[in-house]
Amino acid sequence: MDIILVPLFQIILMVINLYIWVVIIQAILSWLIAFNVVNPYNQVVGTIGEVLRRLTEPALGPIRRRLPNLGGVDLSPLVLILGLIFVQMVLEQILFRLV
Repeated sequence: MDIILVPLFQIILMVINLYIWVVIIQAILSWLIAFNVVNPYNQVVGTIGEVLRRLTEPALGPIRRRLPNLGGVDLSPLVLILGLIFVQMVLEQILFRLV
């Protein structure tokens, strides 16, 4: 049983780590678009932005609805990343006890 769970937990931890990077990249790209550093009408930038938005919006949307309006400051990526790090730490503790 443990022989199957250890690789499964490691894969889940890698996916969480990858998703954290997707959220970070999406936040940085949104800043670059907001400050007119990159053109959102560029086909490559638009496609990357749309893919990142579709990957992150299902997790960020509910967080945005629950956070108070801070006047243009979006803290939902920070809240999501902190939540994912917490889940990672819990899974690592479970994995540590399995090994």
